[in-house]
Formats: sequence, C-alpha cells, structure tokens
Amino acid sequence: MKGKTKMAEYSNTPLQTVDDGSNILFAESPFPCTKGFVYHREGSGVFRLRGVTNQCRALYKVWFGANIAIPTGGTVGEISVALTLDGEPLGASEAIVTPTATEAFFNASVAAIIPIDRGCCSVIAVENTSDQPIDVQNANIIIERIA
Repeated sequence: MKGKTKMAEYSNTPLQTVDDGSNILFAESPFPCTKGFVYHREGSGVFRLRGVTNQCRALYKVWFGANIAIPTGGTVGEISVALTLDGEPLGASEAIVTPTATEAFFNASVAAIIPIDRGCCSVIAVENTSDQPIDVQNANIIIERIA
C-alpha cells in the first residue's frame, strides 16, 4: 500500500427502523471505495470486501457507529447491534445498550479487524441482534484497508 490509506465511508442519516435479524441500510456514499477493494450498492446493508493482495491475506479495519433506540410501542430492555462476517455476527463486535424508555437514543460503536484471504471475498454488514425492531439514526461505517 506504500503508506497510502485505502478507506471508504458509507452512511445513512435519516431514522430507519430495523427489524430484528435484519441489516442496517446505508444509502449515502460520502467517500466510496474507488480501488475495487470494497463493493456496495447504495441502499443496501451489505459490503463485499475483496482479498486483492500479494500477501496471504488482506486486512480491513471496520468501524461502525450510530444512535440506536427502542421504537415507540417496543418493549423496554436490552437492544444490540453487531458487525457480521458472511452472515455470522462477530461476538466481540456487538454493542449492547439498555434504554429505560422508548425513543431514548444511545450511541453504539463497534470495530473489528477482518482478514480476507488472497483471491477471496467476504461480506460484512451491521445486524440488529436484538429480539425486537430498533430505531437507528446517523449510521456510519468506515472500512479501511490496513494491510
């Protein structure tokens, strides 16, 4: 990479209600990847990372942040989001909050290092791992190729 940062940013500012087990959607691409390392279709919740490298694997640092809450009519209790890799939540990248009222927003932020073997691709997303729908606002994901 010769000292140059390969980074992409995707966001979704408006409020969205995300069903349990569903992905948070990203409709804006302030800094899309133009190098072919990250593929994303606007409005989708999935990102394809490519293992384009001369080494054994490419490494990506993925950071996600958003404000999350229980929607009106929901059950007050624990809610959570997590980064997923190929459809499986990454346990160490789960953010859990426990609002004491509906519409009480908390900031959720998670990060992970994702290795992608040379020549392979993997899909990442941010999933609502709660047992009920959640409201998400100001969602932002940054994907940086670090090696």
